[in-house]
Amino acid sequence: MLLRSKIPLKYILGKIKVGLIGVSIYAIVIAILYDSFHVTRITIPLSVPMILGTVISFLLGFRSNQAYDRWWEARIIWGAIVNDSRTLARQVLTFVDNGYASSEAQQFKERFIRRQMGWCFALSRHLRKQKPLTGIKSYMTEEEIAQVSRYSNIPNAMLEMHGRDIQYALDAGWINQYQQVELDRTLSRLCDSMGKCERIKNTVFPATYSLYMHFAMNLFIALLPFGVIEYFGYMEIPLVIAVAASFMLIEKMAIHLQDPFENKPTDAPMTTISRNIERDLKQMLNDHHIIEDAEPVNHKQYYVL
Repeated sequence: MLLRSKIPLKYILGKIKVGLIGVSIYAIVIAILYDSFHVTRITIPLSVPMILGTVISFLLGFRSNQAYDRWWEARIIWGAIVNDSRTLARQVLTFVDNGYASSEAQQFKERFIRRQMGWCFALSRHLRKQKPLTGIKSYMTEEEIAQVSRYSNIPNAMLEMHGRDIQYALDAGWINQYQQVELDRTLSRLCDSMGKCERIKNTVFPATYSLYMHFAMNLFIALLPFGVIEYFGYMEIPLVIAVAASFMLIEKMAIHLQDPFENKPTDAPMTTISRNIERDLKQMLNDHHIIEDAEPVNHKQYYVL
């Protein structure tokens, strides 16, 4: 996983720029009304926004934890994909008898393992709702691409092709029935991992929960200037902006973390993981030339908030 130690301040503020501009104007208006026009009746006890802010802090903390759990589960699933991809390649290389395997069997092993490399890239793009077959020509033949392109779920079609190849290897006598069972178990684990990713992708936070919490947070920010203006005067402007920015950033972080497959800076680093799998599997094939993916990696995925 590639990380950047520093995140540009411009990128951070860009996520809440519109909200901060609105809060700044609002805080300035309150300060002018209080100091220049002596509208002193607009003050309220500081305890009112403090109580509301405490409640919102607990809600934001709960949402952030739930969002991080989704992100971490996605990362664990892709860790399992790494392990199962290596296992699948090792099984194919060792189960097919290298002592008397024909050139056709050797081609079978290379074709199978390269398709597994492509499956990882196709799955990452499928989860991000991009074109799964982009750049896949390095890993599959045109005939295979034409076959899987008829499916709406390309990664699932590629696993089905894996299964058919395993059956073909059994019929050709390259593997025995026990080895077929082990290979099929590995494919089942890969299919389970794909299904778990799709479950995370398709399960969203309740819209009402997000709406109510966002409304409560805006109410807190709206009340805060009235509670601190009596004590800080014009200094309430940077204070309100700083507090509002903190709450907004935490909310944005939770929103991004809850969707780890949206091609955002807080994504699970699927492209990087897929490239690591490609490197390992190519080395198992004694191919140490790593071909760069046709689609460049979005620089944003190197940021982690």
